[in-house]
Amino acid sequence: MNEVEKLSFEEAFKELEDTVHRLEGGGLTLDESIALFERGMRLAGHCGQKLDEAELKVSQLVPSDEGNYKTIPFEEEDTL
Repeated sequence: MNEVEKLSFEEAFKELEDTVHRLEGGGLTLDESIALFERGMRLAGHCGQKLDEAELKVSQLVPSDEGNYKTIPFEEEDTL
């Protein structure tokens, strides 16, 4: 397991935000920018994976027409 994979979603997202701000701020050498960009891509991938895992957990079982249960993705109800 690498260093990024050990981070929680919140930790990785915060670091990703900080990385973007540093890149947008400029003042970095080309090598620093490339290294930050590469780390940012790893952080973004990690955050995406964590969100995918959470989406799988946030699902609901509903009865099917056959009397069995099927898993459907959780969708926020429209309350308007």
